[in-house]
Amino acid sequence: MVSRMFHMETGVDKERLALLRSRLAATNTAASPAIRALRGTADDQEVPLALWALDQAGGLAAGLAAHTWGRWLHVNHLWVDDRHRGAGLGSGLLAEAERVAHEDRGCRNSRVETWDFQAPGFYRAQGYELVSVIPDYPEGVKEFTLTKRLG
Repeated sequence: MVSRMFHMETGVDKERLALLRSRLAATNTAASPAIRALRGTADDQEVPLALWALDQAGGLAAGLAAHTWGRWLHVNHLWVDDRHRGAGLGSGLLAEAERVAHEDRGCRNSRVETWDFQAPGFYRAQGYELVSVIPDYPEGVKEFTLTKRLG
């Protein structure tokens, strides 16, 4: 229970959100030597990474959207059009993202979240290991987190 000395509000407030993020970052930096060492380095910058596979007509056949941060590749989205599944586009995009992350950006690891009806088997076949399962996220679905050591 919150003391009566405080007033609670709901709603999105960009200034308060920026203040919240700033104060949390400061708290985390003070509490963790690893985070403190990361702050202010090139590895502390979240850098987008996107790869596209286009068909002969120039249409999107597959795509991967990710970012690198903290010497990790974070795969956010990987999609292959139904017409092109089984052609190696997904594994090719993932391998190229891992190569760029490792060779060009110094990443040591990769991570991905996927739902049970999506692609956990695909990622395992690419060398990813299961590190967590969240049941009912959302209700009726399992979310898997998988990681892979790069290089």
